[in-house]
Amino acid sequence: MTIAIIDDEQHCIDRIVKLLEPYKDKMKVVTYSSVETAIVGINTVKPEIVFLDVQIHNKTAFDILKAVDFNNFSLVFTTAYERYAIEAFKFSALDYLLKPITEEDFENTIQRIFKKAEQTHLTEQVNMLLANFSNDSTSKKISIPTHDGYLFLSISDIIRCQSNVNYTHIFAVDQKKYTVSKTLKYFEELLTNYGFFRIHNSHLINMSYIKAYSKNGYVTLSDNCKLEVSVRRKDAFLKACHWILK
Repeated sequence: MTIAIIDDEQHCIDRIVKLLEPYKDKMKVVTYSSVETAIVGINTVKPEIVFLDVQIHNKTAFDILKAVDFNNFSLVFTTAYERYAIEAFKFSALDYLLKPITEEDFENTIQRIFKKAEQTHLTEQVNMLLANFSNDSTSKKISIPTHDGYLFLSISDIIRCQSNVNYTHIFAVDQKKYTVSKTLKYFEELLTNYGFFRIHNSHLINMSYIKAYSKNGYVTLSDNCKLEVSVRRKDAFLKACHWILK
């Protein structure tokens, strides 16, 4: 297995090389410190895994990804970006490591990568990542893993999310239900800043699709689904409704 590390800072390259030492008998490591050498290197070596810094001198990782002919590899971004960028990675379901890279984070990521034979739908995911860097929340999309790859769903098309232990059912405006092997807490953390509210342990709703609210503590959504708002979340929910109406 060949692993490519692309970074313009030698100490960052050295860190990943050190973290790869337990696997040194199973792989070959190549490194590049510029966009130009990385493009030639990826097309020539055709690595199975690429660790790619987001910012490389005065260019970016996307300059490389747009230029390479070979893209059948598992991609891991390395970044020191702030929270909003990390959100974009999560929305796009792309692997990333936050600098400085910890041993635990690296091990979790590399084991996850080893389980994937190849990176499917990479081009679509990268394009979606670029769109998700935008501050326009209405254009943001989320990657939903399926048996065939990924479904790319606009968050504005999600009506509600319902917990089913370690799975989440996503109900969309197209009247379809998508089941994802992520907890509701995962989606709560991802979507709360985009108009979603967790009304119950089992339900996260898109406030834009509220049709009615009754005094007995039930909310009706645009798909005519009637859900209970838990007593302990009721005050916060009503404040959120008031904020939207303003």
